[in-house]
Amino acid sequence: MILRPVPFDHPDAVKLNDEVQAEYHVRYGDGGDATVLDPAEFRPPHGVYLIAYDEDGTPVATGGWRSQDRNEEGNEDGDAELKRMFVIAQMRGRGLARRMLAALEEDARAAGRRRMVLETGDQQPEAIALYTSSGYEPCVKFGYYREYESSMCFAKKL
Repeated sequence: MILRPVPFDHPDAVKLNDEVQAEYHVRYGDGGDATVLDPAEFRPPHGVYLIAYDEDGTPVATGGWRSQDRNEEGNEDGDAELKRMFVIAQMRGRGLARRMLAALEEDARAAGRRRMVLETGDQQPEAIALYTSSGYEPCVKFGYYREYESSMCFAKKL
């Protein structure tokens, strides 16, 4: 797996984002994640967006983080919010998500962020298992979906 930083609106990022949105729709029946994301939020040093490519140059996984500080949606100063973690179906079970997560945590730590936070949903047991086995613990809900019963938020000190 080759990890490359790319703009959030890079064609490969858009393609994988469309795939994850389709999966969210299947799981939740709501058309996908409605969280507003600005490509500028993922530009270093305030964030990063990574794509994992296989040996043939095919994009197979994605993930990013963006800086968040204390705001009306429940974030705290020094937060790095994990967004759009996704591995294409045929590449799951190979440790790609764990490697992506570790790379994103290291990048956020190097940028001076103090805590990685994420929001996922109760219909994503694979994601919940990855995060809890990687040291994430439930935290106060934040973000766009903080008032949804199906929303689950996790945090890990960096």
